[in-house]
Amino acid sequence: MGILRLSHVELRVPDLELAAAYYTEVVGLLETARETDRLWLKCWDELQHHSLILSDAPTYGVNVVAFKVQYREDLDEYEERIKAAGIATKRIGRGELGPGSGDTLRFDAPSGHTIDLVHGMDQVGNMLPLNNPPPEPLGLVGIHPPRIDHVFLMCEDVDAITAFFQEVLDFRLTEQIVADDGHQLATFLERTHSSHDIAFIVGPQSAFHHVGFWVDNWNDLRQAADICAYHGVRIDAGPTRHGATRGWGLYFFDPAGNRNEVYTGGYWADPDRQPVTWTEAEMGRAIFYYEGVVDQRFLTVHS
Repeated sequence: MGILRLSHVELRVPDLELAAAYYTEVVGLLETARETDRLWLKCWDELQHHSLILSDAPTYGVNVVAFKVQYREDLDEYEERIKAAGIATKRIGRGELGPGSGDTLRFDAPSGHTIDLVHGMDQVGNMLPLNNPPPEPLGLVGIHPPRIDHVFLMCEDVDAITAFFQEVLDFRLTEQIVADDGHQLATFLERTHSSHDIAFIVGPQSAFHHVGFWVDNWNDLRQAADICAYHGVRIDAGPTRHGATRGWGLYFFDPAGNRNEVYTGGYWADPDRQPVTWTEAEMGRAIFYYEGVVDQRFLTVHS
């Protein structure tokens, strides 16, 4: 019951055609639908219609972060909880948000981000047969991650948004970076028993830090760096290791300025697992374990 995982993210881009070329040829996502001002894409091993939407807009950033729920009745239960927390909600019918879209519950979280809970998105398959399939389809290009992994957002009050996601949406806290005054600087939360499905860090309200795509191992991560370098894509950080989550990551920017990550590693998080705490003095190692420091540029919105 409840939220299963991250469903999709909708990003703003000022040049839709340039962004389309980048996300299909460099990242290696598959286009599933297109309108004049929007594009729908998915990773190759995802069964649902899309995990990324690109919307034509003057600026970059995030419009919507969406999570998949297992049952339609979950939308009713979460709607009651969210309203009880004093937050207005909106119900949107299947197909109303564009091709493939499911029944949706929409609200603005305390962080200022628009969140969708979605049930019943169209299923389009992964191009593999159900009987005796090969490991992956032929003809994939670019980095071609098998699935979306997580989203990392920024807001002014990490304590408040973390409490909301735990108490209202049933997320579990896996790790946190705590300031000397006791306030949370960053938090990592999960629903899939992974190290994190969403994370928050102190910064501008309703801001976007990055969307992460999963790759299967360290060699895939290094190959992703090779592909970025070959295409002249600006690499922001890595390949490197995180202290928090114990994963490996590579950060780079799409043509609009939206930060992407390819990510692998991490650990399995049981529901009764106690959160790991990093102190403010060790924030550098929490984010970039090998380097031990984090450039302030990485903690701000890209411009």
